[in-house]
Amino acid sequence: MKNTRFALFILSALAAPMMVSGAATHDVAQIDQSEHQVHGSGASPPGLVEKVREATQPFRDLQAAVDAHYEEFLGCVSGAQEGAMGIHFVNFGLVQDPELRVDQPEALIYEPRDGQMRLVGVEYIVDVAAWHANPMNDKPPVLEGQVFQYNGSPNRYGLDPFYELHVWSSRENPNGAFADWNPRVSCAGR
Repeated sequence: MKNTRFALFILSALAAPMMVSGAATHDVAQIDQSEHQVHGSGASPPGLVEKVREATQPFRDLQAAVDAHYEEFLGCVSGAQEGAMGIHFVNFGLVQDPELRVDQPEALIYEPRDGQMRLVGVEYIVDVAAWHANPMNDKPPVLEGQVFQYNGSPNRYGLDPFYELHVWSSRENPNGAFADWNPRVSCAGR
């Protein structure tokens, strides 16, 4: 009996620092339920979602996006069961450039809601041929530890093969911050 209690004591003593350490470094997100916006706690170094949120603050105003050469592409994208992506405003100059920068997403994603366009996230897009033209790029792109997804051709967008990464920086996604579809985004307000 004493050995069992001693073993439990040792296990709990060893587990406690790990739980405290994990809690101290884990980037906890708080959700503003009225807008479903993600707000980082700021307790740890900013991850990709927080970096994107900070970099895209000016683009909460759609006119700032238009002034920065982002233009609407394909209308509001939604799926029958997956939810929606929203309206992509794409900077085609950035799409042609295979360089990846957190502060220069190729597409800004907006949701039409209450007569306004609300920024909900971004999409990084890289043309497959342009990416692999560099012999150093023998694998899919990676940005801040997130691997891009491959989209072949033909596809529903009529585009050549491309790599993409969604980042839901301003609208929480129950499927994950990097999932393609967000059930909390809708095209109903269009």
